[in-house]
Amino acid sequence: MTKMRLVYRCNECGTTTPKWAGRCAACEAWNSLVEELPTAEAVPLVPGSVVAQPIGQVDAQFARPQPTGIPEMDRVLGGGLVPGSVTLLGGEPGIGKSTILLQLLAKWPTRTLYVCAEESAQQVRVRAERLGAVQPDLWLLPETSLPHIVAAIEETKPTLVVVDSIQTIAHPDVSSAPGSVVQVRECAHRLVSEAKRRGVPIVLVGHVTKEGGLAGPRVLEHVVDTVLSFEGDRHHSLRLLRAVKHRFGATNELGVFEMAGDGLQGVPDASRLFLTDRRTGVAGSAVVPTLEGQRPLLVEVQALTNPVPSGVPPRRSAQGIDHGRLALLLAVLERRARLALGTHEVFASAVGGVRLTEPGADLPLCLALVSALLHHPLPPDLVVFGEVGLAGELRQVAHAPRRLAEAARMGFTRAIIPANSPPAPDGISVVRVGTVAEALAAVGLSGRATRAA
Repeated sequence: MTKMRLVYRCNECGTTTPKWAGRCAACEAWNSLVEELPTAEAVPLVPGSVVAQPIGQVDAQFARPQPTGIPEMDRVLGGGLVPGSVTLLGGEPGIGKSTILLQLLAKWPTRTLYVCAEESAQQVRVRAERLGAVQPDLWLLPETSLPHIVAAIEETKPTLVVVDSIQTIAHPDVSSAPGSVVQVRECAHRLVSEAKRRGVPIVLVGHVTKEGGLAGPRVLEHVVDTVLSFEGDRHHSLRLLRAVKHRFGATNELGVFEMAGDGLQGVPDASRLFLTDRRTGVAGSAVVPTLEGQRPLLVEVQALTNPVPSGVPPRRSAQGIDHGRLALLLAVLERRARLALGTHEVFASAVGGVRLTEPGADLPLCLALVSALLHHPLPPDLVVFGEVGLAGELRQVAHAPRRLAEAARMGFTRAIIPANSPPAPDGISVVRVGTVAEALAAVGLSGRATRAA
């Protein structure tokens, strides 16, 4: 009998090597090699019966999404789940992944199968009673063996399958432990094959690392059709659903949920929710009309500055805002507006758990920083947006009329926008500015900034 020798496989690209190294030679990722036993026998695959055909004869009706019954999820998915697709849902423990999927299964019009590999059937039943999700067409399978799961799919013939979670599923022919690179990769490939062969959408739940990325090999994200990220703070009720990857639509839509006693409830008017606890007349606060896909949102940006003693390096902290972008804007304010921010700690945050990545949030963040530095509040009925360049100039951002219309709907009457922006809709007056200095002057911060410098 031949003795099996250990190999090392890269978590990122899947490359194998007989010796461990600190860096993968293929993708150059650091500390990504993990040991595993080579499989004695490859996992059997179902032989395919698909033949090549002209593209004009392909039935496009098969790729039309089926609504999930949860409007906020349909918004992110571009209409719903596509038959035969595989969706990977990731998020921190306790964020509500199992809750939202149980609600999805309960609203699905035909038979569904919930593979609860991490919980017992009794635990899921108790949660389903609380959510009002006890439905006759919802079947439970507390199983971790992949062949048994495939057999249950064959027997029950569901139209939607949820596997919670992929890291707990294992194939007995693979010698590695559940959750290892080879187990996750092989099980995911087999489930993807089953989804395509049967035309049944499958949703996989994925664990995340402490850095916030999906656990397991990077190939897991490549083989699925859609990667969803479920974000939020377990100590607050707001939850955000984003598409990191979506082969059937855009990835810039945002779904907003609120955790209630009977489960996750969609929030159709997200702007009102984000501004519910806003306090007016406080220095360091600015409101930005941002755009998430086709959805305009009003989000509050807050800043706080604090002087530090000479010789002490100032801290720079950002939550929901890119750290690199914050550093760039601080440099622009110091150089172009002559503000002494280098001697202050700076804290910046996008309120509500929103992650602002678009450049339209540059100008409101600048005004919030200067407002905090000079202890001078901005007008409570003012919204601001615009991209800031290194020369201190302001550049226009996309869909300015839609942003301003949302601001007017929420009761804001004034806006500071880049000079070259399109005409504003009725109901809001605008001040067009070309530089950061002009924007500071428009809100009465220019003279104060000069005196402070």
